[in-house]
Amino acid sequence: MFKRLILSLLVLAALVTLYFWAALKWSYSSGERAGWVQKLSNKGWVCKTWEGELALVSLPGSIPEKFAFTINDAAVAEQVSKAVGKRAALHYEQKVGLPGSCFGDTRYFVTGLTISEEIPIATGVVVSNPQTPTASGAAAR
Repeated sequence: MFKRLILSLLVLAALVTLYFWAALKWSYSSGERAGWVQKLSNKGWVCKTWEGELALVSLPGSIPEKFAFTINDAAVAEQVSKAVGKRAALHYEQKVGLPGSCFGDTRYFVTGLTISEEIPIATGVVVSNPQTPTASGAAAR
């Protein structure tokens, strides 16, 4: 009887472990969102995760939509931290089936980013990002 109970508990623990492994490795969707990184903080009582916001603006003068995201990798969090206030494209994976907030406050986990050197204003019209030094700006100083 005791051996059967122990075996049942071990099988249950293995199934729970397999579920969490699959939920963390499998992505429901992946993609990119572009905008301005406006917030990044390390949050959590026990499980610390990096939580941030990206302001998405489709047209100049429109109200920005916010894209909330989570980062689990410290190296990616450092890259995003350096991009706060700059226009960037975040590469993300959407994870579903993760219970609680120990894995993050959102379903969107950022895996990388690309900082944009130019800001598109309209079709065919771009300006340089004023927060990104350019070769001509460095030579003028």
